[in-house]
Amino acid sequence: INAEYMGTPSECLFFFEMTLKALVSIKRVIDYTVKVRVRPDKLGVIKDNVKHSCNPFDEIAVEQAVRMKEKKLVGEIVAVSIGGPKSVEVLRGSALALGVDRAIHVKLPSDNDDVESLAVAKILHKIAEKEKPDVILTGKQAIDDDSCAVPQMLAGLLGWSQATFISELEVAGKTAKICRETDAGMQRLEVSLPSVISCDLRLNEPRYAKLPEIMKAKKKPLQEITADSLGVSTQPKIQILEVADPPTRAAGRKVKTVEELITKLKTEAKVI
Repeated sequence: INAEYMGTPSECLFFFEMTLKALVSIKRVIDYTVKVRVRPDKLGVIKDNVKHSCNPFDEIAVEQAVRMKEKKLVGEIVAVSIGGPKSVEVLRGSALALGVDRAIHVKLPSDNDDVESLAVAKILHKIAEKEKPDVILTGKQAIDDDSCAVPQMLAGLLGWSQATFISELEVAGKTAKICRETDAGMQRLEVSLPSVISCDLRLNEPRYAKLPEIMKAKKKPLQEITADSLGVSTQPKIQILEVADPPTRAAGRKVKTVEELITKLKTEAKVI
């Protein structure tokens, strides 16, 4: 609760404003500009000596939380990342340096370790039970596995409302008006808080961290815990049989007449 004194001492008027607590989930992924290569054993992709950064959709979630704080809708922002030792770099550079108040690092033994969506949702569920946020903001999906499942699973575990793929957000009191993108068009909904909200590209444009804020971020609180301390197993339940590059696209061919085009569509492409 934010309390602000208004008037003279004899009037003793105070205006109270309820502020929310936001939890933001972010992930360290291979940078979107990098051409991903399949490992020789074909059981994953090469991650060593490859540029990594914060998942772009998670950057949008962080930006939205910071904007809500600037509007005094949110009083505290806590960022969470599940990953190896280098995930700390993402927490400090892409969260704390942008205005997040403190961070929680759920540390894994290696930066190459992967955690399945259900385990991620269970970890975030345990953290949410302790932190008691009013809203959880996530990216709509991570660009490395493209599972697009954690926000929905987390809302189910918590028993909260959910708003996915949002491109607009307006919070008033304990409700949020959102606009979400679907295959059929734009859908406008009103959800009650607490809620799990996943952010799409058109929600906002993330800011860049300024050097003074990057320096300040080094002194902000960052708690380190493990999944075991939360009682959650990260052992995989899905076995990867093979990872392969997408098939090479065949070169196009020119035809001289419409008749020749129709013939090739019938006999070669077999689409008509």
